[in-house]
Amino acid sequence: MKKKHFIWATILYAWSILYLAFTTPITPHEAKLFFNSDGIVNYLMVLGQSLISGFLGFRIFFIFSAFLAILFFYEFARRYFQKRDNDYEDAYLATLIFMLLPGIITGSVLSNIAILVLPLVLLFVLLYERKHFALLPFIMLILFFIHDASIIFFIAIMLYGLIHKDKKLAITATTFLIAFIILAKGIEIGGRPSGHFIDIFGLYAAVFSPLVFLYFFYIMYRTFLRETKTLIWYISFTALIFSLLLSIRQKVHISDFAPYVTISIVLMLDIFNNSIRVRLPEFKKKYKLSFNIIVGTLLLSASIIFLHQLIFYINKNPKEYFANRAYRPYILSKELKDRGIECYNSKRSREQYQLMYYGINSCSK
Repeated sequence: MKKKHFIWATILYAWSILYLAFTTPITPHEAKLFFNSDGIVNYLMVLGQSLISGFLGFRIFFIFSAFLAILFFYEFARRYFQKRDNDYEDAYLATLIFMLLPGIITGSVLSNIAILVLPLVLLFVLLYERKHFALLPFIMLILFFIHDASIIFFIAIMLYGLIHKDKKLAITATTFLIAFIILAKGIEIGGRPSGHFIDIFGLYAAVFSPLVFLYFFYIMYRTFLRETKTLIWYISFTALIFSLLLSIRQKVHISDFAPYVTISIVLMLDIFNNSIRVRLPEFKKKYKLSFNIIVGTLLLSASIIFLHQLIFYINKNPKEYFANRAYRPYILSKELKDRGIECYNSKRSREQYQLMYYGINSCSK
């Protein structure tokens, strides 16, 4: 991908993200975090709202974190592909694909813990590749406190350190794992065998887009069998395996795993490039066709998200649309205010939080 194309795409992308954050009503999950949470996400939402009014305010820190993640990803991709003659072109393409992942787009626009974790994970990998080891424990410490699911990250780091004989990394990661056990932190595990195993594939398809996820799954398996296992592979593969195992017994929150699997885009593009570059021109057509189809589905998924507002308003049956849960309370609050009604009892607790954000409280019993 050429530099000028990447720059224009990045400018358009940044404008689109800001527009979506400015115009998309507060979602049920965001409303619950805003009114009924005391974690880092709630703190940043309230702080942002105090600085900037409107939807953009409580999302501003998460947008900044997302842009920071994209910058770190580009720096890592550039270093990863630096041995190639066209390393910058590969880095541009990998970064663009990363930016267009549905999970990255929605994570950039909506307040969530995953987009706060992602730049820290990327910064850790980037600093490790640059051999700046002194800063790594501080990043691990931040992850330990802000994200209970970072236990997955520490397990991956420990395994990488043990297998690749990096004693300091293994010992540091093991120390944090022991701290997780002592403080009883981490992902809650429970339940009984249920039907959530199939659901996890749908969640990953929503994060990556369907065909990109299939390729991601293939790359994880292929690397396990015969490719060089890098640090990012250990992180992504560990997150994938844990999510699949947990989904057998309980409902899995994709935000616990998304920051650790999406970083594998660099690995996916590198293996694809290695596969196509060793073949004669007449045998490259099917690879190029497959690539175009996969990227085409990714662009389609991204377009649906960017144009979701337009699709919602022209949809003849908006109740069946995925964005209805965000727009219904917003429209309802306007109708209630126009009619002079200042309270409303909703059957859904999260919708009640959304209405509270618009100034419509529940009616006293």
